Amino acid sequence: MSTSNDTESLVLTASGEDKIGLVEGLTRRIADSGCNIEESRMAALGGSFALLMRVSGSWDALAKLESRLPAVGEELGLSIIQQRTRPGRPEKPLIPYIVEVTALDQPGIVNSLANFFARLHINIEALDTDTYPAPHTGTPMFAVHMTLGIPADAHIATLRGEFLDYCDDQNLDATFEPLRM
Repeated sequence: MSTSNDTESLVLTASGEDKIGLVEGLTRRIADSGCNIEESRMAALGGSFALLMRVSGSWDALAKLESRLPAVGEELGLSIIQQRTRPGRPEKPLIPYIVEVTALDQPGIVNSLANFFARLHINIEALDTDTYPAPHTGTPMFAVHMTLGIPADAHIATLRGEFLDYCDDQNLDATFEPLRM
């Protein structure tokens, strides 16, 4: 049972046409409701804006924010989806690793990488991709940056070797390193 002193979380997903002031408008409403932004990812993609955010607060602060979000979405031109959640706790300790991959741009790279890690029961905790022209030639290139949660009992040297062999087979340039904080 929750009391007003318990901290709970709300995950927000929002998207809409990109314009100046969206972040300020949304974050002001969050602060005005007495909530705190714990984690967020925001990006302008093409002419659109996308956001994924976890906010925390007391039960009443989150309820206040939830009741205001439909009007905030309409005012800012954002489609907002909200869901109550609690911070996740992994079943066993995880070690954060960073994977970076660069290759000639072609369909299916992200799916292939996701399949590799899913088969090994490794969670992709964050993923960013980008395309860009290669210097001098202009050839379309593709870059992937992933943060993985690798179980602490995994044999890292073997996993790293298997991954780099897989990348060689797929003609992907890759790095596989622990996250440095």
